[in-house]
Amino acid sequence: MNSIRAISRKLAAVSAVTLALLCAPLAHAGPFEDALPKLAADSFSDTADAITAIAASGHADAEPVVSGIGQGNVLFDPATKAVYLRDAAGKVKNLATGAVEAKTPEGLRPVRQNNRVRTTVDAALGTLRLVSPDANKRLDAANAVFKSRDVSAMNLIETSLAKETDARVKKALNEARAAILISQPNTSEKERIAAIQLIGAKGDNDALALLRSVPANASPDVKAATAAAIATVERSLAYWEVGQNVWYGLSLGSVLLLAAIGLAITFGVMGVINMAHGEMVMIGAYVTFVVQEVIRQNYPGLFDYSLAIALPLAFLTAGFVGVLIERGIIRFLYGRPLETLLATWGLSLILQQAVRTAFGPTNREVGAPSWMSGAFELGGLAITYNRLWIIVFSMSVFVMLLFVLRFTRFGLEMRAVTQNRRMASSMGIKTSYVDALTFGLGSGIAGIAGVALSQIDNVSPNLGQGYIIDSFLVVVFGGVGNLFGTLIAALSLGIANKFLEPFAGAVLGKIIILVLIIIFIQKKPRGLFALKGRAVEA
Repeated sequence: MNSIRAISRKLAAVSAVTLALLCAPLAHAGPFEDALPKLAADSFSDTADAITAIAASGHADAEPVVSGIGQGNVLFDPATKAVYLRDAAGKVKNLATGAVEAKTPEGLRPVRQNNRVRTTVDAALGTLRLVSPDANKRLDAANAVFKSRDVSAMNLIETSLAKETDARVKKALNEARAAILISQPNTSEKERIAAIQLIGAKGDNDALALLRSVPANASPDVKAATAAAIATVERSLAYWEVGQNVWYGLSLGSVLLLAAIGLAITFGVMGVINMAHGEMVMIGAYVTFVVQEVIRQNYPGLFDYSLAIALPLAFLTAGFVGVLIERGIIRFLYGRPLETLLATWGLSLILQQAVRTAFGPTNREVGAPSWMSGAFELGGLAITYNRLWIIVFSMSVFVMLLFVLRFTRFGLEMRAVTQNRRMASSMGIKTSYVDALTFGLGSGIAGIAGVALSQIDNVSPNLGQGYIIDSFLVVVFGGVGNLFGTLIAALSLGIANKFLEPFAGAVLGKIIILVLIIIFIQKKPRGLFALKGRAVEA
């Protein structure tokens, strides 16, 4: 009898353990697990509901899953209705069990998206990141809620506002709250007006779009507040547009400076009208292309250093070609500017055809290193890294060239030849040697300009032709041979171009600039800053 009772107790214990094991998944199931089957239903409405539920679940996988839906990395099996998350390595994890599959199941489909699903994803991500310990993530989340105006995030916004310490995030949270209040019909008039004034202070295009969505049948006080806020935003945008044009003008001016600074040396010191100067720029761009091709094929890990490697090679290559041109052609034509113009123009055609033969007539791909890719916003300005680095680079080249001219023997001899060639020769300076090196220096600088221009323009045999006329305009306007004049002229022409383009168009804008420079040269033939010297003044 005792043995029968003992056996009964053991069977009861086994049954209890079995029942507990069978019920364990049900006991641990929650909002996250309950939402997963909706993702496998292949319905946009169910998917949107599932995203909202997952975001509110507090599950550890909530953010990766919501983000993965937006990126197409959440998959489901139409047969078993199992849902998987694919990671960056391509492995898939079963979201119900948490197990990573050894082999990706066949027949998986990504969760489909439409505009409603995408909007829900953005709103859910905003809600999830509002509580992130990273201030930048909270800032992005607040901005996402501002754009989505998701009412379900209001409670979390107000909770986050109460404990937020970062000023930037707090400002963004207040703007997100105001955006939700403006979009809701049951908001009181006092709250709506306060929200409109807050959005008006934001002063960007998103704020303007939100303010213009205020219904036309709103109360007179709300309409008046909206009109005042819209006027404030439009005024702010006008100021930022002026700043953006100045930035674009500075970036264009830095490009013109790079293209013209070498020409300022050769034209100023030697009086040579070098129509092949643009081809020196082209040579520098193609050197960059060759360097990147070698790195891609043999040393891909060095790609971010490709421009640093290309710079000295472009300078030496273009400089060497420049010395050959001066020794082989230019030195026989000194004092005959029209003949140098014709000779160098013919040479430019020869160089273009040589490049077409070697590399083909089509554009060549030159990539941007990671540190020159992307952009950032500064207030209302959009700043691209490639333009920013080109401005920094052009200013660095300018400063280094000034150093060479002011503090080296070669610079002293060059300035002496510029001011009075005969006197310099009588003092023992080898003017032919200075001429060759000067032409090589100007061509070398054009070559490194080509390295920079390869990041913002098409690398083709015609690259230099787009800058040669503008380069001459910069040099003549600034004062032949004067580097500071070249700097001021390049930046001035760049800014003037960008302010004229919205009204006159790109082509007519350049024509207006050309006419204005011609009128200016009639009044001041030596440009903004004329060089001093007996030979120059003679």
